[in-house]
Amino acid sequence: MPLYRKKPVVIEAFQWTGNERPCDWPAWATKVYLLEGHDLVVDTLEGRMSASLGDWIICGIKGEQYPCKPDIFLATYEPVKS
Repeated sequence: MPLYRKKPVVIEAFQWTGNERPCDWPAWATKVYLLEGHDLVVDTLEGRMSASLGDWIICGIKGEQYPCKPDIFLATYEPVKS
């Protein structure tokens, strides 16, 4: 079976720590909603997904938004020098 490598793609993301207010979120975070307490929901291409404290919220290459668990984020992404 053939193997495939994920193409290097630069994305934007922020980590939900519970200390941010929606007005502090990046301008692209238009599909992210704060519920009562510290839980977020994100309208994704697959439907509404919840995000917990520590999760990363990602904006993909076509503007899609989705949550990502911290361990998966750290295994998949690395900082880009600007």
